[in-house]
Amino acid sequence: MTQYEMMERLQRIVLALALPFLLSVIPALVAAQAVAGDIGGLRAYYHVFIAYTIAIALVLGWVLSIGRRLREVEERLSD
Repeated sequence: MTQYEMMERLQRIVLALALPFLLSVIPALVAAQAVAGDIGGLRAYYHVFIAYTIAIALVLGWVLSIGRRLREVEERLSD
């Protein structure tokens, strides 16, 4: 197994482990905000949580894209 295949496999494993965890945490965060909404007024900040989620997803996609392009360049250089 080459280094590139190992890196690709590691990326898939991390994504496979992180995605279910994040999806399981989101309902808990929403429920916590609903309860805290009566106390601290966190309902007004839903847009902030959504914006951070979008920003993190974009950065993650960007990093994966850079890794994919770097792997392609390294494969071309090794040939």
